[in-house]
Amino acid sequence: MPNRVYIIILGFIVFGKGLTKDMDPKNLTKDFVVSNPLGIHARPASVFVQAAAEFESEITVTNLDSGHVADGRSVMSMLMLSAPKGTRIRLEISGRDADKAMDALTKLIEGGFDE
Repeated sequence: MPNRVYIIILGFIVFGKGLTKDMDPKNLTKDFVVSNPLGIHARPASVFVQAAAEFESEITVTNLDSGHVADGRSVMSMLMLSAPKGTRIRLEISGRDADKAMDALTKLIEGGFDE
């Protein structure tokens, strides 16, 4: 019986050690309207994916008009959103660096993907 108590305590210490404030995952969501003239076509999708690759967080983009969901790290997935100008999209980011990713991707989307 003492061995079980020791193992449980050891497991708690190891588990608790990894839970620091800096490691708490964040879940952020923000809605946008696609403003660039041609919408999310090959170039904006590529620019978005390259920017998303800089972060560890999970990044999902949803076309709120059609319901299609895309992995923000996949050009093909982003293209399948079918998001022309005026489309409402939702950006969902989850992870330790979600705030930094949201800032960077917000600037990109609101800047019309630099087009």
